[in-house]
Amino acid sequence: MSDDQTRVQEFFTARAADWDTRFPDDGPAYAAAVAELGLRAGDRVLDAGCGTGRALPPLRAAVGPSGVVIGADLTPAMLREAVRAGRDRDGALLLTDVAALPLRAGSLDAVFGAGLVSHLASPAENLRELARVVRPGGVLALFHPVGRAALAARHGRPLTPDDLRAEPNLRPLLAGSGWRLTSYVDEDSRFLALAVRKS
Repeated sequence: MSDDQTRVQEFFTARAADWDTRFPDDGPAYAAAVAELGLRAGDRVLDAGCGTGRALPPLRAAVGPSGVVIGADLTPAMLREAVRAGRDRDGALLLTDVAALPLRAGSLDAVFGAGLVSHLASPAENLRELARVVRPGGVLALFHPVGRAALAARHGRPLTPDDLRAEPNLRPLLAGSGWRLTSYVDEDSRFLALAVRKS
């Protein structure tokens, strides 16, 4: 395991048990972001870096019983909390790194990634891997239940121009990784960037 993977696992393992109680009011924001994916009944969707699985119930509701919902995370403790919360009923849970997904090329219609980008060891390569498993025309949603400025303030740090989620940085990063940015919202109440898988 790489140092980056170890660091991410250590960070989230220490926080897994009380993760949901720290952010009890995020449910509606997750549901609204999932709605913007435009999923249909029967679609196949991945929650990349799913953590405790807070997006799995709205993803399941969007694709219905005939759809496929997969939650992938690198941290066993986060997946245990997802099971404890009963969210494994809404999707299959995979212990895996989004850098090397055990999924066929083009097998998904969409990817949802909440708080994902800032934890990617190699953002361009990792976003290319997400593009690999999504069909051309499929959708990627990069989401956070608070905007960049609010998140920086929460962590007691300034908002810097090198933030990967800043639109001038994110647009070319996505473009070089097989995606085309189609929508970008960065407000105090949410961050949501939508991109389409290029052909």
